[in-house]
This record gives sequence, structure tokens and C-alpha cells, in this order.
Amino acid sequence: MAAEETSLDPAQLFAEDMREIWLEIGFGSGEHLAQQAIENPSVGIIGCEPYINGVARLLADIDQHNLTNVKIYRDDARILLRALQDISIARTFILFPDPWPKMRHHKRRIIGPSTIPSLCRLMPAGAELRIATDDPSYKEWILQHMLACDGFEWRARQPQDWRVRPVDWPATRYEMKANAAGRQCSYFMFDRRG
Repeated sequence: MAAEETSLDPAQLFAEDMREIWLEIGFGSGEHLAQQAIENPSVGIIGCEPYINGVARLLADIDQHNLTNVKIYRDDARILLRALQDISIARTFILFPDPWPKMRHHKRRIIGPSTIPSLCRLMPAGAELRIATDDPSYKEWILQHMLACDGFEWRARQPQDWRVRPVDWPATRYEMKANAAGRQCSYFMFDRRG
């Protein structure tokens, strides 16, 4: 799948009509994306991942489970975000993105002032954005930037709402490593405001 700076209708990427289109940015080894595709066969899922080993792992899962509702974009997700049609993505996952911990690298973080407006443009009212991290400074960064945006509302009403992974949110290999190392994971869910 190639992306240019045009108005790409993601529904056209799938042979069958899909109920919704979801997007996973930085799918790693693809275990979360593959499980979501298995459990939601009427949802088209686009996964972005620049690293070939992760793409190869997901391709093996696609082949093993004969998944026809997955498309892969092998480049920087920001390019695809610019290309996608307005209000075309019903759910977006950004799970354990690189925290770029050094201050001089913070501009590389996927959650930030350049990406959030793109997500607002792509996601219609009621769409869901899920973000996970185990990095304490990135947790603060995510909340600072997301809460400053009028386009999304944080669902959390109590600490358990972001400390416990919801049952319909498959675990990732990275999450398991973080838990084994004793790092507290955070699971943020935001709704796109109308």
C-alpha cells in the first residue's frame, strides 16, 4: 500500500465492505493487530510499522489465520495520516510507542502537536483513540498533550480506568516485557468529541 498526499479512502483498500476502518500506528510484532483482526472480521485494520521484522511477523499471522481484513503500511505513519480521507478512521491504537526519552528527541514522539490534529481530522465524533505506555515521562507527555486538545475527551473517571487493560485490548509482547520488568503500564482511552 502506498500513500501520497491525497485523499485516500481507506475503505477502498479492502475487497469486502467493512463495518469500520481501524488504524494501528507502530504495531511492533503485530500480535495485538492480528488478534483484533481475528476477533473483528468485519473491521478493516490498517497497520503502520517501518521495521521489517515486525512486518514479517504480522505477515506470518495473516497467512496462518487467513486474515483478509488487514493492510500494512511500511513507512512513517505521519505520511499515511496526511493521505487518509477525513473522518475515515473509527478507532486508532498507538500502543507502547518509542518514548524518545532524551529531551532533544521529544519532537520525534508520535503523540504531539503535529499528530493530534491529524487524528482529530481523521476520526469522526465518537471514534476511539487508545494509547498505552510504560514510560513515566511519556505518560505525563501524553496526558499533557491530549488534555490540551479540545478534540478528545479522556474516558478515565478513576485510576483503575487507566491502570487496567480492558478485556477487549489484547496484550502485546512489549507490554509483557514491561510487566515482567516491574514497569507500570498505562492504558489511555479517549473519545473523539463531536
